[in-house]
Amino acid sequence: MANSSDIRQKLDELARNLWWTWNPEIIDLFRDMDPDLWREANHNPIIFFKRLGDTRVTAFLADEINIARVERGHNQLTRYLSAESLWGDTHAGPLARRPVAYFCAEFGLHESLPIYSGGLGILAGDHLKSASDLGVPLIGIGLFYREGYFRQRIDAQGRQHAEPLHNDPALLPLELIRDAAGGPRIIEVPLSGSAIRAQIWQAQVGRVRLLLLDAAADDAHPELRDLTSRLYGGGERMRLLQELLLGVGGMRALEAIGSEPGVIHLNEGHSAFAVLELAHRWAKRDNVSLWEAFSEAAARTVFTTHTPVPAGHDRFDPDMFDSIMGEYRKQLGIDREALLSLGRVNTANQRESFCMTVLALKGSRKANGVSALHGRVSRRMWKVLYPLCHSENQIPIGHITNGVHMLSWLAPEMYDLFVRHFGWDWPQHICYPEMWAKIEQVSDRELWDVRRIVKTRLIRLVRRRLVRQRRRWRAPAAEIERLGQVLDPDALLIGFARRFATYKRAGLIFQDLERLKRLITHAERPVQLVFAGKAHPADQPGQDVIREICQLAHDPELSHHVVFLEDYNIRVTRHLVQGVDLWLNTPRRPLEASGTSGMKAVPNGVLNFSVLDGWWPEAYDGHNGFAIESTSLGADTERIDRRDAVQMMDTLENEILPLYYAR
Repeated sequence: MANSSDIRQKLDELARNLWWTWNPEIIDLFRDMDPDLWREANHNPIIFFKRLGDTRVTAFLADEINIARVERGHNQLTRYLSAESLWGDTHAGPLARRPVAYFCAEFGLHESLPIYSGGLGILAGDHLKSASDLGVPLIGIGLFYREGYFRQRIDAQGRQHAEPLHNDPALLPLELIRDAAGGPRIIEVPLSGSAIRAQIWQAQVGRVRLLLLDAAADDAHPELRDLTSRLYGGGERMRLLQELLLGVGGMRALEAIGSEPGVIHLNEGHSAFAVLELAHRWAKRDNVSLWEAFSEAAARTVFTTHTPVPAGHDRFDPDMFDSIMGEYRKQLGIDREALLSLGRVNTANQRESFCMTVLALKGSRKANGVSALHGRVSRRMWKVLYPLCHSENQIPIGHITNGVHMLSWLAPEMYDLFVRHFGWDWPQHICYPEMWAKIEQVSDRELWDVRRIVKTRLIRLVRRRLVRQRRRWRAPAAEIERLGQVLDPDALLIGFARRFATYKRAGLIFQDLERLKRLITHAERPVQLVFAGKAHPADQPGQDVIREICQLAHDPELSHHVVFLEDYNIRVTRHLVQGVDLWLNTPRRPLEASGTSGMKAVPNGVLNFSVLDGWWPEAYDGHNGFAIESTSLGADTERIDRRDAVQMMDTLENEILPLYYAR
């Protein structure tokens, strides 16, 4: 019989490597111990085991079947970690065999590690998991936010309230990097009269590592101690300090663990100071000028820009910038204007602010947008930086369209369906069209039955959350009872979930309210809408859109057909992209750089209904979903919105509904 302490250790190792988050067998293993408690613990196995208690864990592991499940899972993890001849081994050049240092301000790996806000973080998390599966030697570098982004609470009037989270590293799958004496390994970033001091947490994501800098170790300076408290919180000064820590501190963290990256990848401009720190290190090592070293550092750096929205590119007042960067500038050995020029389009304009995207573009060998359309938009946006380029096509900004880590978003039932028809090793062949051609072997009935199961699970989640919310509001018992039956599994279910920035036009479908009511309340062809998403606490227009949708959801004619789910997170996203029938996306073209939520829906058998923006123009072929053929953004946005809304409703009424109900 297996040693109980050995089995418990193997269970702990499974819990502490985030590989489990995309392994259905391990998820089932944890859940089967106590499904309700697993849900209450937000799918965090560290918290889950603590609440479950040693007695119950021991009792669970007394069953030989459960012992075998732990052994099997641990053996799978061991084989995964020790595998050889992976894609990264066979496709990487000599330089790339050294780690890729992947910098990002947020990482969305799983709901149990809430240090993300939205699409940028989710993409970064998927990058880490995909790099792990491919065997790409990658190290992620980010910040550890003790209060995360925020928990969203919606009151009875539809107003959003932002509540802080509390991320206790002792209850997360994190390990503290320690020095030779056993204390925390501290890195420092210089400031005038002080320094940012941060410790380093490490998360294991399959085969790759994620380093998270935590300024809470600094007891001497309250402002600096709070530096990594909140994601995208505070003002301009706080943002600059965070980005200084991310870029410069991130490079020093790599040095502290003895890692010499072959390539630096800046995922958005927040981390662009990493190039300066790399140049500073090489200038000292080779006894050359910073400018020579900067050119060499840029040759090892790639940059991904993510937003065509001007407000998405961080800019800092020159005086404030120098007051914070002055001490570090002295270490670099350059004067104020020389440093500021690296972040300016017009280097002769001493009033121009310092732009992190400009620094990233100047400090990288390769730059890319995140879709073909976004690449064109980015070249147009930044052509002023390249006066010697005679056409936009010569501007050195390409595109690499975003993707998703499929296993993180795939419903277990769809996974099993693929095993039955594609073979047990289908995840190793997802890039091959001939494998996907086998989908034709799947009968309509089999696919529909799987879709029905997944949709019903989503509806149960919606009901649970609505009942819990209304109980908090002290709603009448009759209303709570009604919400326990909301949504019909047989009716068309449309999902819309994303950040509630106004350009994403979450309320576009409500422009012609009377027509919408007539459509969605049709006796024979009803429609249901599920919305979820957060607006930044400083974004009042975005919060107004949430309030308007929530109020419409209380309209007696719409209350059975429109739902807003509060506290949008990875867990909610996963259920939505798996369970809805149609995924709605209505940004103002061309402001959606890529958008990956619709990509998550596709392998779950969900069709996209989207403006031809971001990734969708590259994927849409006229037969694999539905398109809103909006024109690019013009001066008269109201006219464009009206036209897009009419086309959307026409497509819904004349194409989508007849197809869905032709059963």
